[in-house]
Amino acid sequence: VVGYPITYNNPELTSEVVPSLEAATGAGHLQVMDATTGAEDFSFFANKVPSVYWFTGGKPLDTPPGYAAPHHTPDFFVDEDGMITGVKALCFVTADYLLKHPN
Repeated sequence: VVGYPITYNNPELTSEVVPSLEAATGAGHLQVMDATTGAEDFSFFANKVPSVYWFTGGKPLDTPPGYAAPHHTPDFFVDEDGMITGVKALCFVTADYLLKHPN
């Protein structure tokens, strides 16, 4: 069976974008996760160019960890504040990267 390759974060690029993610999310909000084995087609891109894959939290803040409905279920809910944070993080990472790598 042919599957997806592993999604692997480039260590150098990860170190470069962490400050941008911290600036976008605020002190103490960035968490490093343990590796997961979920299949992602992003891995095909990451095998061609240095890449960083991150998750943006979307559970309501008043929902205790472990009690949010999982993805792909009828009760799944995304707090829109998490979407705003995700867009902000992407903008910070992109702008900072382009400033460091103008070519």
